[in-house]
Amino acid sequence: MARIRTKFIVITGGVLSSLGKGLTAAALGALLKAKGIKVSMQKLDPYLNLDPGTMNPHQHGEVYVTDDGAETDLDLGHYERFLGTPMTRRSSYTAGRIYSQVLAKERRGGYLGGTVQVIPHVTDEVKEAILSMTEDDLDVVLVEVGGTVGDIESLPFLEAVRQLRSELGRGRCLFIHLSFLPYLETSGEFKSKPTQHSVKELRSIGIQPDIIVCRSPMPISIESRAKIALFCDVSQDAVFTAVDVKNIYELPIKLFKEGLEKKVARLLSLGKTEPDISPWQNLVDRQARLTKKVSVNIVGKYGELMDSYKSLKEALGHGGLAHEAEVEFNYINAEEVDAENAGKILKSAQGILVPGGFGSRGIEGMILAVSYARRHKVPFLGICLGLQCAVIEFARNQAGLPHANSEEFRPNCRDNVIFRMTGWYDPNTGLRAQRDPSDDLGGSMRVGSYPCKLAPGTKASQAYGETDLIHERHRHRFEFNPRFLKTLTRAGLVISGQGPDDPLENPSLPRPKLVEIIELADHPWFLGCQFHPEFKSSPMKPHPLFKSFIGAALQTAKRTK
Repeated sequence: MARIRTKFIVITGGVLSSLGKGLTAAALGALLKAKGIKVSMQKLDPYLNLDPGTMNPHQHGEVYVTDDGAETDLDLGHYERFLGTPMTRRSSYTAGRIYSQVLAKERRGGYLGGTVQVIPHVTDEVKEAILSMTEDDLDVVLVEVGGTVGDIESLPFLEAVRQLRSELGRGRCLFIHLSFLPYLETSGEFKSKPTQHSVKELRSIGIQPDIIVCRSPMPISIESRAKIALFCDVSQDAVFTAVDVKNIYELPIKLFKEGLEKKVARLLSLGKTEPDISPWQNLVDRQARLTKKVSVNIVGKYGELMDSYKSLKEALGHGGLAHEAEVEFNYINAEEVDAENAGKILKSAQGILVPGGFGSRGIEGMILAVSYARRHKVPFLGICLGLQCAVIEFARNQAGLPHANSEEFRPNCRDNVIFRMTGWYDPNTGLRAQRDPSDDLGGSMRVGSYPCKLAPGTKASQAYGETDLIHERHRHRFEFNPRFLKTLTRAGLVISGQGPDDPLENPSLPRPKLVEIIELADHPWFLGCQFHPEFKSSPMKPHPLFKSFIGAALQTAKRTK
């Protein structure tokens, strides 16, 4: 293997899932970055989906989107929020993507007719994916291996990182194992046996962890550290605690006090510079001193699993922090909202948000929530599907189109103000020049970063401040139908942001601009955006739209006191 400057930290998990490998890895990455080290991150997921793009949010949580259009695991959101560094398509690989690349090579004759096997072909592909992260000025890549040690689907990934360690050497590749350490209140002691078994499983496939991080409700005792070190064959100073925290942004501070970054730096020869954790301490201190509260009603359809709106809730919190306000989230199942109860359910709302989503389930409830916000002058933010619901509601109730709908919900409706753009179209007739015959749902969307030009004097322009050209991340199939542009704007709808021309190339037809942001001029704060601003918000830099939305909601809170 050619000499590689970049060093690697591989994070594995044991005992049970949802231990917080992503957060632990992101917090460690933040500490290394605070030392002046250039860091990036990667997630290896063992499931066979090509990506999470078509997975149900109730099962997997939100789909996070990168600038270059990758649909990824939500852990990449943690990576970006903690590091302040954009991830890319190379930052996320699934077993499905790895196997797909192996099979594509085989079909092209890449293996010269040889028998294709997990070892070496699949493991080589995994190593190639990891090494694709290397750059000349990149010091460290943290690689999180999804799943739990012992899962059969994780074995190719674990074998690949075992080989990588052998090829790179101990000083260039480090293993950190995160394990659950239960505490039994009845006996008043920590139980290390699950961790011992987890490490034994890891060692049976040839991986000896250099560091063990124990997820625990409280710091573990010296005796427990010594016991884990003895039975897991690591030094006692290589056993750390990742304690439960109410505020995830405390984690870098907790791990710094544990000395995790110092141990990693010593093992990988990353220098003795102390990390500057003052930004994290200032952040946590500010969050502890919040003097105001504001309530936001999220009217959606994936709320049964909290992770379905992970980035959204984080971004709302960031917006509140900008105003020294704590944001209280009230999730409302859109399917339970009807014409009779909408007023009662939404009466106490200081802000109403309709998030993204797919499918017709709960749509009429979302439209009723939009209508309530518009009529009662409650600050409203519609994201992706939320914008589409806002356009439908306005068309029905303000623009004389009572049957207005979306092609997604009623394909043959005459007044589909939202439609699927599958080719060039004539803005005067709304007719498409071609229709995409593909049934590949994962490949039929506008995904990734696109530019948007802001209209001066609008709330969107005021929110973003000095710039009139923004770049935001998208993930959707349906667009504002330009055939209804004049009808809706004459009725009072404001188009405050427009994006690029239709991306397909057919110079024989006109090329209208895509509508990216809509708002209402006669409303304190009513805005819908086709993109997902939550993917570009961080605690250190709240997104302008969330900051502005929460500011408006706070004004409503003042008036209703």
